[in-house]
Amino acid sequence: MRSAGLRTLVNDRIGDRSGYGARFARRIEQILPAIARTLALAFGALCCLAAGAHAETPQTTSRPNIVVILFDDVALMDLGAYGGEAKTPNIDRLARQGALFRNHHTSPLCSPSRAMLLTGLDSHETGVSTIEEVLPAAQKNRKGYSLRLEEGVLTIADHLKAAGYRTLMAGKWHLGHGEGDLPSSHGFDRSLALDASGADNWAAKPYMPYYEDAPWFEDGRPVQLPDSFYSSELLVDRLIGYMNETPAGSAPLFAYLSLQAVHIPVQAPASFTGSYAGRFDAGWEALREARWKRAQETGLIPQNAPLAPMPEGLRAWSDLSADERAIYARSMEVYSGMLEAADHHIGRLIEAIEARGDLDNTLFVITSDNGPEPSDPVHAPGMNLWMKLHTYHWRLEGLGGPGSLAFIGPEWAASLSSPGSMFKFLASQGGLHVPLILSGPGVGPDLRIAERSFVSDVTPTLLDLAGVAPLRPEGSIPIRGLSLKGLVTPPDAEGGAPGAIPERGLGVEVSGNSAFFRGDYKIVRNMPTWGDGRWRLYNLTLDPGETRDLAAAEPDVFASMLKGYETYAAEVGVLELPDNYSSQIQILINSLTRQAGFYWPYLVALLGLIILLPAGAIALWLRGRRRQSGS
Repeated sequence: MRSAGLRTLVNDRIGDRSGYGARFARRIEQILPAIARTLALAFGALCCLAAGAHAETPQTTSRPNIVVILFDDVALMDLGAYGGEAKTPNIDRLARQGALFRNHHTSPLCSPSRAMLLTGLDSHETGVSTIEEVLPAAQKNRKGYSLRLEEGVLTIADHLKAAGYRTLMAGKWHLGHGEGDLPSSHGFDRSLALDASGADNWAAKPYMPYYEDAPWFEDGRPVQLPDSFYSSELLVDRLIGYMNETPAGSAPLFAYLSLQAVHIPVQAPASFTGSYAGRFDAGWEALREARWKRAQETGLIPQNAPLAPMPEGLRAWSDLSADERAIYARSMEVYSGMLEAADHHIGRLIEAIEARGDLDNTLFVITSDNGPEPSDPVHAPGMNLWMKLHTYHWRLEGLGGPGSLAFIGPEWAASLSSPGSMFKFLASQGGLHVPLILSGPGVGPDLRIAERSFVSDVTPTLLDLAGVAPLRPEGSIPIRGLSLKGLVTPPDAEGGAPGAIPERGLGVEVSGNSAFFRGDYKIVRNMPTWGDGRWRLYNLTLDPGETRDLAAAEPDVFASMLKGYETYAAEVGVLELPDNYSSQIQILINSLTRQAGFYWPYLVALLGLIILLPAGAIALWLRGRRRQSGS
């Protein structure tokens, strides 16, 4: 938990309501209206006395509401505004009204990205440098690897709450477990939070054996969800309810909507999936090429940029049986329907904000935590039994509905990441290059931003646009990201172009998968099983699909980039992985250890029965023998 001094300092700014401080705060609240009325009357009298005074439109000083919408595992080109197949009209409208970033990057994994998004820090500075499923024992509880927001880390909710915002959250949290690690301890007034990497979208149940249940919390306390719900609808309903607890105009709102779409299990109401029937029957190679061509047509990549090949070891669409092609094509139909359903409920949220009269004064951010998910959980060892125990199925009939466990797998994930290469977990462009849309007051319309941005830039950008100075209590970590306000500010009266941000080196590392960006170049290292642990150099301007390794051809650039990464890694505290580390083996070890904890009481009881039953039988046999001897 945060230090007492830091917590006291922050609470002083945001209004602690306990003890003497509570009585003092209540007294201040009682007299503030009278002071305000007196000042208003005095100001009005002065205005009336001013000779020759003329009526002017009062300048609003109200700060904007802020809505951050985070998708889970959404690829760069998944949304309609980026050329995706899914129908996302509400998101597309926000993109037309604001700024669409073409060169935005994040980390390749959910929790580190979320930590950076909400703090403006590097993931290692937050304490959430990876996820617990892949954490080796040698890194456990080391600084930067506690997998919780560590001492001195402040969230955007902390900063905004201190400035008078009402702070709200609904959705996946995944930034630490237990008391002191949930949203209610990190600046959020109201929250409905999932404290796991994912969960079923139709019921409160786990989606993988790593979890015993689906841990949902409201305002820091365990909560029972309705018997029947759909995740995107539930989260938007709850967020609208939280918003409406604050009368319109009484305080600015910060709302963080962290959707489960499109994380495994891929699920969506049938009403949103039907229009995609047959859309993906041509297979994953066709989708990959189609997205590459659309990226060229829309200017996301140069016209002569080469198409990245599919990763080695993946199946060709033609190698599948007819039944396999049917269920995999259907999985993509459900995937698109899940995106459309999320957009529909985002539209409901926008309508609720408009009904409050706040739409013109609301900033919207839409982004994703990482690239598309390649996992195939259904065919993992032991998964068939687990699915039966938890009433899941993987069948064509009913796929996407309640009780189904749909996924897209590595082949579709590699296609969705086009024009990039690879996918989630890896530091290739398919894992890092994601959408970012920013819309609202202070943001110019129909902007297309080519400059490189990073996930840690979101918090400082929003604070800058809202006119909120970040808190800087003793012991806190300064924000690392840069404000992008200069890139999105509307042109001035003379038609001047938006500003720029300084060129910088950007590093990222998650469980050994690493990258460093500077100028046109990027170095990248991916660890087994999808990588080989070797550094490669690419010119992303000419080769966004990372097809031509330039390390040997441009050794000076390669050496400079590697030095840049090493400086970054030392600065933020990246720890080296143990020799022969394998993320797949580590997942297996950590999962078995965790499940042993779930079932240990039952195993002890079973072991007791195994010992006691034979012992009891022997005791009875010996007793019988003694009786026979006595007779």
